Amino acid sequence: MDLTEAIAAYSDGITKYCYSLLLDYHEAQDAAQDVMLTAVRKAAGLRNADAIKTWLYRIAYNTCMNKIRRKKLLNLFLQREAAEIGAGTYEDSYSFGISRELQTAFSKISHKDRALVYSRAVDEMEFNQLEVVYGVKAATLRKRYERARKKLEQYLREGENNGFGKKD
Repeated sequence: MDLTEAIAAYSDGITKYCYSLLLDYHEAQDAAQDVMLTAVRKAAGLRNADAIKTWLYRIAYNTCMNKIRRKKLLNLFLQREAAEIGAGTYEDSYSFGISRELQTAFSKISHKDRALVYSRAVDEMEFNQLEVVYGVKAATLRKRYERARKKLEQYLREGENNGFGKKD
């Protein structure tokens, strides 16, 4: 698979992955475009054509983390309230089918944990692939994933107890 085919094949997945990190549809679209532009610019640096998906996800992760850092710095610079720092918008029409309860629980875990859970659970990436994406040993990622998943379960249970998910 060449880079053009890979971009076409993975662009929707990359956009959804970026959304899982940024929790803002429009920022996710911008990030996905940045990922594709970076991939085209750095295509000569791709050593293993079989690892294009992993390579694109690594670029996406770094791009989103940079956007998150910039957003936090901007919010600090503008002296916005702490509640606004890093908060995304939840537009139902752009939620990619993620329930409001899961979005709320997702927003309570760190960006790194959110990226890992999304990569593993939704994109079904193996830990050896995630090791390449995140530059962290697979065993460490397994443990982080387990902890993040437990946190999500806890937040979802708390949400149910606070009225989320109850049918009238």
